Amino acid sequence: MEEAGVRVRRVGMFDIALAVGGLLLILLAAPNTGPALAALRGDGVQGTFTAERLECVQHPGHEQCSWLGTFRSGDSRLVRRGIAFYGSERDTFTAGATSPAFDTGRRGHVYGPGGSNEWVFVALMLLVGLALAVRPLVKARHLLPRARRVA
Repeated sequence: MEEAGVRVRRVGMFDIALAVGGLLLILLAAPNTGPALAALRGDGVQGTFTAERLECVQHPGHEQCSWLGTFRSGDSRLVRRGIAFYGSERDTFTAGATSPAFDTGRRGHVYGPGGSNEWVFVALMLLVGLALAVRPLVKARHLLPRARRVA
């Protein structure tokens, strides 16, 4: 559309699809923000992880392993069975070995004394999601024709 020599473009379906993708990233990352920050700080229920079995997945040219076992809080009130020890690999444990651990409440795994840097990935997902979600708004604002001053 042409108005007084200024071309006005509209936000297209591609931009809308990117915004929807951004909102989905935000929805995926948001629930993990609290547990990821707790893992960074080492906050959570302190206890012991007992390794029971090694579970490995083969990828082309790569193997990813994780130890599953039981987490028991220091006061024995909380027991989580079949839980993974975050960041464990094939050589981390042997069956029956124990390690100090803490539980942030995150489904599926507990953390060792060193905590975790997974907050970085969660933060990146939030930032990319936010950038994609607001892109059409920023783009539309920059594409609007500016009012001409009448002298």
